[in-house]
Amino acid sequence: MPQKPVANFDEMFDADGAVRPAYANFCSWFDEQDPNWLRRKNAEAERFFRRTGITFNVYGDDAGEERLIPFDMIPRIITAAEWRKLTRGIEQRVRALNAFLQDLYHRQEIVRSGRFPRRLLEHNEAFLPQMVGFTPPGGIYTHIVGIDLVRTGPEEFMVLEDNARTPSGVSYMLENRETMMAMFPELFTRVSVAPVQDYPRRLARSLAACAPSRTSGRPTVAVLTPGIYNSAYFEHAFLADQMGAELVEGSDLQVIDGRVAMRTTRGYQPVDVLYRRVDDEYLDPLTFNPNSVLGVPGIMDVYRSGGITIANAPGTGIADDKAIYSFMPEIVEFYTGEKPILQNVPTWRCAEPEALKYVLDNLKDLVVKEVHGSGGYGMLIGPTSSKKELETFEKKLRARPDNYIAQPTLALSTSPIFTKAGLAPRHVDLRPFVLVSPNGIDITPGGLTRVALKKGSLVVNSSQGGGTKDSWVLED
Repeated sequence: MPQKPVANFDEMFDADGAVRPAYANFCSWFDEQDPNWLRRKNAEAERFFRRTGITFNVYGDDAGEERLIPFDMIPRIITAAEWRKLTRGIEQRVRALNAFLQDLYHRQEIVRSGRFPRRLLEHNEAFLPQMVGFTPPGGIYTHIVGIDLVRTGPEEFMVLEDNARTPSGVSYMLENRETMMAMFPELFTRVSVAPVQDYPRRLARSLAACAPSRTSGRPTVAVLTPGIYNSAYFEHAFLADQMGAELVEGSDLQVIDGRVAMRTTRGYQPVDVLYRRVDDEYLDPLTFNPNSVLGVPGIMDVYRSGGITIANAPGTGIADDKAIYSFMPEIVEFYTGEKPILQNVPTWRCAEPEALKYVLDNLKDLVVKEVHGSGGYGMLIGPTSSKKELETFEKKLRARPDNYIAQPTLALSTSPIFTKAGLAPRHVDLRPFVLVSPNGIDITPGGLTRVALKKGSLVVNSSQGGGTKDSWVLED
């Protein structure tokens, strides 16, 4: 093994350079392998991903071409004990998110209590008046949730952000595992790793359990995609195929006799559950954006009459708002009566004058994000920004302070990646995937580990040059 990487907390090595217990069996196997053979395997993984078609589109890329998702073959390993603590915290947070959404669209008790400011709902495009007073089938708003976690120490996991609208990346989690098992089958006989391959079956079962009460027989589930030019189209097609569900576009659906029906070779067949990967704005041109050709005219009327389940529910995007994220400790305590198990990253809300002053005075040391931003776009990482970039962003902050939050630059944990020169530390985060139905909360062991492949970079998003790893949760 190479020398211990220099980092505040390295997940493979302890402070003395010794291998941590979680990685002991893996490192023992790794040391036995021929380095040239490992390099050939690394190249093989890239060919596998290219052959499978695991690519994504980058919005705004002048070339307009699909890019390969970089994959690193050194797994990120989490112990069973660590995972048990994480799952308790994730479950608590997801329950609170669902209760919060139910409350926001009904009595707004948290606003009445003074624990949550009404101003965060006013003029917020993610809050949908069309959902006020309506309860989705089974009372579930967040059917699929992705909770982004970062690690800063041995026992210190924090929530970086919540993804309650249309969390993506689960197909990469599954393909990463399939790739590892195909390339190194003997490794999985040495290390006991919790399986993730049954996620599509669990997703199909969870979605079916959320079908409207009037559904008779086995529920029909379909995946609604914006089409082949969407950056996550591979995932849409992959999940539909793995679930045995139909992959449909808006043009394949229409409202017939009060039901949403999809076109088939046997005529139009009713759909009970629609796993939509289309944003709220484009879901129904009769209710939202009248120019949308991606959605289904009239689907919101069918939804509100109880004729279909839409997963995730329209309006859940309000929970992805990063200004609202800053209130999650209060939200968790309000709805669960418990202190949060997983802590937030400290956050300054730039809409507040004192917070804005602090952020402007310390911009070079902070990370600043748009409240509705995603994918690593529209953000500033102060320590790595030029003087000109800082000045430009300062003008944006002063012009629209309510559009931004700021956080400290965290000392994110590192996990080694495989390079030509050997192992090298890179920063990582983790997105566990959570399924919610009337039957309970189901958390897949592990999730998607995203890794910043550039040395020193804190940005793990694939659109910003990041890659992915297989995430292992060890079994007891």
